[in-house]
Amino acid sequence: MTATDHTPTLALCCAGRPVARYAYRPGLPARLAPRPYLHPVTTLRGTPVTALMPADHPHHLGVGVAVPDVAGHNFWGGRTYVRDRGPTALDNHGVQRHVGFNLCDPDGFVQELSWSAGEHELLRERRTVAATELTDTAWALDFTFSLTNTTPGPLSLGSPATNGRPGAAYGGFFWRAPKEADAAEVYTADAEGEAAVHESRADWLALSGADWTLVLAGATEPTRHDPWFVRTADYPGVGSSLACGERLPIAPGDTVVRRIVTVVADGRLHRDEAAALARKAVTA
Repeated sequence: MTATDHTPTLALCCAGRPVARYAYRPGLPARLAPRPYLHPVTTLRGTPVTALMPADHPHHLGVGVAVPDVAGHNFWGGRTYVRDRGPTALDNHGVQRHVGFNLCDPDGFVQELSWSAGEHELLRERRTVAATELTDTAWALDFTFSLTNTTPGPLSLGSPATNGRPGAAYGGFFWRAPKEADAAEVYTADAEGEAAVHESRADWLALSGADWTLVLAGATEPTRHDPWFVRTADYPGVGSSLACGERLPIAPGDTVVRRIVTVVADGRLHRDEAAALARKAVTA
């Protein structure tokens, strides 16, 4: 399944070749919490490393920012986790609307977005995305998002975990990888496997498929403080959790900023290779 053929997109290039397409105004049904996304994202050799609207989770949209609870509104898509009721189909989906590009170059862009529920804007986002070559087999996707509360009162960001579902603190930057015959492998500098890595705090995390590796690194102290959300058994996906143990409040006019830099590499990297590329990507 894909977005409509009329979805406006732009190409993101690195080392003289396209490595991603960005759908900035996708035509999607409300139940998917319409929002911009990067897909396909590929390695320098052309191997796809994202999935769009997979059958297991149609609301997973490549690479982007999604939050399941913004003041009670679902900006993640799909069902909403309701305390004492479980996953529930609600008519509460928000939309991230493209406002405009402040900068648009072949290797990156700066975008303004409005996070709205109905006619009411809750958040204004500035999103900065850039592609940088690291080696002849690896490049880095530098992704920063800044969320400003534009309402007259306080609001907060939540997750199924903060609403009563342990282990489900998804929400924030999220990367859905393609499902392969064998489950993806995940590791950090000192842990390996979904059970050990999920909800851990680590400077970087690697996800490896058959012939590709993603190394996600928090590039600021607040980002590194956020735990990782990891799935490999059910599907391959990694995110950085904005609201794990408790809701994240944002006062009127205040801004929350996070920056994730992801190494996109051909082949399967060893731990020391992943660590070295993560350091290079963050400082590039």
